Formats: sequence, structure tokens, C-alpha cells
Amino acid sequence: MKKHFKEALEDSPIITAVKNEESLEKCLSADSKIVFILYGDVITIPNIVTKIKATGKMAFVHMDLIQGLSAKEAAVDYIAKFTEADGIISTKAPLIIRAKELNMCTIMRFFLIDSMAFANIEKQIKNVKPDVLEVLPGPMPSVIARLKKKYNAPVIASGLISEKEEVYALLNAGAQSISTTDETVWGL
Repeated sequence: MKKHFKEALEDSPIITAVKNEESLEKCLSADSKIVFILYGDVITIPNIVTKIKATGKMAFVHMDLIQGLSAKEAAVDYIAKFTEADGIISTKAPLIIRAKELNMCTIMRFFLIDSMAFANIEKQIKNVKPDVLEVLPGPMPSVIARLKKKYNAPVIASGLISEKEEVYALLNAGAQSISTTDETVWGL
């Protein structure tokens, strides 16, 4: 994992995730050094990334949520060439692999809905080797602890995190950071 990304993760127990222009404007003054971009399209994403980078923050584009991008490696090439994004987030292995080839930071998102989904993580880590794992839903301290015991990669907990107690429980369980669109949590 790139040193700058690792340091930013260590300094950002709460990662701001933005889903519209209003939350983008608010995140620019938040303490987090990392921003997850969960909206936009092929026309607007370069400008969104530029705004974030202008504040000295790292920008991560969630490839699966950007309108007009396909689930093909060429979409990662587009992000690398036409934006200043530091990395990508995706559930799709080929996109993570391509981003690694382009020397971008990678966050692979997993939806942990059952034991089969949990078991799938091992296969993906062996084949894809993402820099960071992101798991949803977030409020699962015991699952975070199991992941940390089993894998060496940093874990980000995301989704449905809205209480201070949840944040502390997840961090105490071994999550490197939590990611949330809930602006009330950004300032904790």
C-alpha cells in the first residue's frame, strides 16, 4: 500500500463519503484526509476529484456508482488519465486488478450478507490483493474482529453507521477507519 495512503488512513478514523454536491461542499472542511466519491458521471467526476484534491485530501472514486462508466478495465484507465484520483473503490475484481496495474490505491468493497459472502473474501484477497477491504454493513464489530484476525489488509467499516458508540466499537474491534455519508458522524 502506498505510504501516503497508509498515513492518511491512520490519521482518518472517520472517512467522509459524499453522495451529492451538498455533501461534497461540506466534506471539504471536514477533518478527514480521505473522501469517498459515491456519485457523479463521466462528465462531472474530473471536477469533483479536482475540488477534493484542491483541499489536500485524497480522492477515491467508487467505480460502481459513477454513471456512464462500464464495469470494464477501460473505465479505470479513464479515471487514471482524466482525473487526479488517488484510487478506486469497487466490488469488481477486474477493476481492482487494473487499478493496481496503474499504481492506484485500491479498496475492494464486500457486502457481508451471510457466511458464503464472508468465505468469498478469502478467494478475492488471494486473487485480487486489494490494498484495503471495505465491508458493509458496518455495525458488525465481531465480524470486523474476525476479518482482522484472518487477513493482514486494513479494514474499513461502512454503511448504517450513525452513532458514536458504533464508531468506537468498530475501531476497537480492529477497523482501521469507518466510512459514512452521515455528516453528523464526520465531526466525532
